[in-house]
Formats: sequence, C-alpha cells, structure tokens
Amino acid sequence: MAITPGMAANGGKAARTTAGITKEERKVIFASSLGTVFEWYDFYLYGSLAAIIAKQFFVGDPTTTFIFALLAFAAGFIVRPFGALVFGRLGDMIGRKYTFLITILIMGASTFIVGLLPSYASIGIAAPIILVSLRILQGLALGGEYGGAATYVAEHAPEGKRGFFTSWIQTTATLGLFLSLLVILGTRTAMGEEQFQAWGWRVPFLVSVLLLGVSVWIRLSMNESPAFAKMKAEGKTSKAPLSEAFLKPKNAKIVVLALIGLTMGQAVVWYTGQFYALFFLTQTLKVDGALANIMIAMSLLLATPFFIFFGSLSDKIGRKYIILGGCLIAALTYFPIFGALTHYANPALETALKNSPVVVVADPETCHFQFNLTGTKKFPSSCDIATGFLTASSVSYTRVDAPAGSVAHVKIGDKEYTSFNANMDTAGLNFDADSKTKEGALKKEVGGAIKAAGYPAKADSEQINKPMVVALLFLLVLYVTMVYGPIAAMLVEMFPTRIRYTSMSLPYHIGNGWFGGLLPTTAFALVAYKGDIYYGLWYPIVIALITVVIGTLFVKETKDNDIYAAD
Repeated sequence: MAITPGMAANGGKAARTTAGITKEERKVIFASSLGTVFEWYDFYLYGSLAAIIAKQFFVGDPTTTFIFALLAFAAGFIVRPFGALVFGRLGDMIGRKYTFLITILIMGASTFIVGLLPSYASIGIAAPIILVSLRILQGLALGGEYGGAATYVAEHAPEGKRGFFTSWIQTTATLGLFLSLLVILGTRTAMGEEQFQAWGWRVPFLVSVLLLGVSVWIRLSMNESPAFAKMKAEGKTSKAPLSEAFLKPKNAKIVVLALIGLTMGQAVVWYTGQFYALFFLTQTLKVDGALANIMIAMSLLLATPFFIFFGSLSDKIGRKYIILGGCLIAALTYFPIFGALTHYANPALETALKNSPVVVVADPETCHFQFNLTGTKKFPSSCDIATGFLTASSVSYTRVDAPAGSVAHVKIGDKEYTSFNANMDTAGLNFDADSKTKEGALKKEVGGAIKAAGYPAKADSEQINKPMVVALLFLLVLYVTMVYGPIAAMLVEMFPTRIRYTSMSLPYHIGNGWFGGLLPTTAFALVAYKGDIYYGLWYPIVIALITVVIGTLFVKETKDNDIYAAD
C-alpha cells in the first residue's frame, strides 16, 4: 500500500481523506510558492531591463551591447544544470528544507548587489566581469530551487491532486514576471524615463531585499517533507544520488526522455511566450518599453489562472498530452501570431516591409552567422556590417549573391549604398578609427534611406491596436500555461523518492536553462543572419516539434504513479 503524506505524519494511519488538505499542507504550498516568486522576480527583472543594462555595463554598438547583455542573462541559465547537480545532491542527502535556505540566500544577495554595482564608465572592465559572476551565482542557486519546491509540494499533496497543488508553483514564474513589471513601471512612472535610464533601474534590484527577508522568514518555519523524513528515519536515503540518478541505465534513460520528450519543448514555448515576445515588441517592433511592459503584464494577469486550470485538468485526464498538445499548437501558430503582432503593434513597419523591399548584394562567403558565446567577436566584412545594421533597424532584407571578392552594397528602392570591409584596432577587439568613421557614415546614409522608405524609428503609440496586441500576447501565455502547469507534477512522478530531487532537477534545468535561456540570443542571431524579422521563430518551432515526436512515442503517462516509493 502506498504511504501518503497524511499517513506518514500520523504513524501510517490516514489522518484525512485523499480529497482533504491539512493546514500544514496549505502552509507548505504557500511558502514554497512565495519563495519561488522571489527567485523568478530577479531573472525576469534582468530580462526586462536587458537593453538598459547593455548600455550601463558593456561598450560597443547597440547590436553588440544588446547581445552582450543577453549573453550575461544567458550565463545564469547555462550554469543552472550545475546548480541542479550540487543542490539536488544536497536535497536528496540532507533534506529539502535546508537546501531551500541556502539557495534563497545566495539568490537574494546576488540580486541586491546588482543594484549597487558601478557601471562600466565608473570601474571599467571589472563591471561586466562582476555582473556576469553575479548572474552565474544566481543561476546556480536557481538550479537548486525549482526541483526542491516541486518535490516538497508534491510530497505533501493529497493523492489525485498533485497536478493541482504543484501548479501553484508554476504560477510563481509568471507572478515573478508580473511583480517585476509592476515595480519597473512604478519606478519608471515616478521618476521619469531620463532618471530611470540613468540610475532608477537600480531601484527594483534593491527593493528585492524586502522579498528576501519575507522568503527567509517563511522558509525557516517550514517542516521537512514527510516522505523524506520517513525515508530518512528508515535509513533509506541515498548515499550517492548522482551516480544512482545518472549512471544506472534505467534511471538515466528516464532523465534523457524527461529532457527531450518534455522539458526541452516546454522551455522554448515558455520563453517564446514570456521573454521573446517582450524582446520582439521592444527591439523589433520598436514599441515603447513602458507600454510593452503594461501589455505583457495585462496578458499575464489574464492567463495566470490557466496554470491552475491545466494543472488540475492533468489530474483528471493525464499530464503528457496537455504538455505535448501545447508544444504542437504553439509550433503551428507562432508565425501567424507574430505576424499579427507586427500588424497591430507597428502597422507602419508592416507596410514598409511589404512596399519597400531591401536587397543586400554580397559575396556569400563574407556573410556570417553573427553569434558567438562570448559576444566579443566583431564581424568586419562588408556583408556583416550592412546586415547587422539593417537587423538592428528592424529591416527585413533579401540577399543576392555577388561575385567572389566584391564589396557588399544595399539596394533600397532605386538607390544603392556601398558597404566596406573594416579593419580592426591593435587590440583586435573593435574597428579602428578610420573604419568607425566609415561605419558612422554608412549608417547615416542607409538610416536616412530606410526612414524615407517608410521604416519607422519607433512604433506610433496612437496606431497600436492595444486590445488586439494584449489578446495575442494572452494567447502566447496560454500556450505557456498548457506546457508549464502540469510539468512539475509529471517530473516528480517520473522518479523515486531517494533520488527525486537530483533526477528531476537536471533535465528541467538543461531544458529551461540551455534550450530556453539561450532562445533570445539565438533567435536574434538567426534574424541577423537570414534578414527576416520572423526567422528566429524557427528555433522554438523545431525544438517544440522534436519534443512532440519523442514525447508521444517514448514518454509514459505518470499521473497514477506512486511517488512515495523510495526506489
């Protein structure tokens, strides 16, 4: 007979019916969810302020500094699987509660320090180095957070309601974003855009210390998971969670399937709906940042209850096909949805894209994929200089091959503008003075031509159909609720108690940290390479479809699994 939380807490006798919920369980759900709100508040805060942070801590042209900022953001996600290994091992060996306290303190201190960190103009290269180091610390802490929260709540939840109870944790990611947007908007409104750009952006980071205090206080009052406490009392805890989780073929196979057949697709749908949508609005469609944040916040407010809806629904019909269904629908509809966002958010840009085609004529050997993990590489070829500027200006273009060795030129209507091959400075990190002068002149000429062709410098707020934009953003977040609402319960149910924290954390954080976290940077580089503002969507579409195929064929439904079995 399976041991339920109520039975474990009452000497093996049922303390309530499976439909009930104790006061302690309500406290566990609330405490875990509230603590996780803080964790995600920071990551969304940085994502929302990426454009400002780029100016504060990095040097170079707007395209380069923005990629730098996105890579610093991605650094925190890249290390999350390593945090999952470190804290997952601790959680399976010494317990869930104490691991919570460690992760929250690391995360909180790192967030607060970002608000105090001097800019590049003040301390030079030390500023971006410290910033990236803080992002790494935050990523490590978050790597240990999610698996613990999901495991902790699931091990307290009544039978048949794990999807419902763990779905409350899933709302915290969106609530963290919503809270960060509210703080940003309030600060921006109170001090004005000029002051916010100069120093006011620091306020949301500094305010996070209040959330840290509340989270630590609540977590100190929590008890250990009854399933873990019972297993520990019986001497069945794992002495080597990592080797048990990843070196035993049976469990290692489940870990791989959890990654490819679930979390990989879930991650790209999530980040497309809540991160790339914001980047697309502000960077590609040139919508005012404050207005974009308001519309994103409204869509989140409308969609958040659906995390609970789909989590609860998964208790009744199963989790697998809700998650895979969300991935499939998203993959099939991303192109029309983002096309509609352009239509309703920046109709002038849509008109210019249709009526004023731009052509880049270049030797194909000089046109490169403008992305690298360090973000330090400059692309000096005439093709890359031209296409990089056009991408930053939200101008789609077609590329026509030219003879080998020829210098690229840009055709706008009946006019042509010749690019140039740049020379690097002595440090090899940037263009030399003469090339910078040529670059400035080319940007001025081409910039004037694309403006004359009808390409707007920014979206006209009076022309934005705000209800339709919010409706489209709501639809994107609705997909997120489908894939994310049931995922915690399903991952918990896939693995035995003794190695659950370790086993579920790694595939979750590789999926979300690597495949999801790198989405904005990868999509941005894809757009620059192809010359199509929608081309970056191929990344989440392909990943989501791979998950649909693998998940359908090889992942088993889990809702009726016994999660209190130690092995």
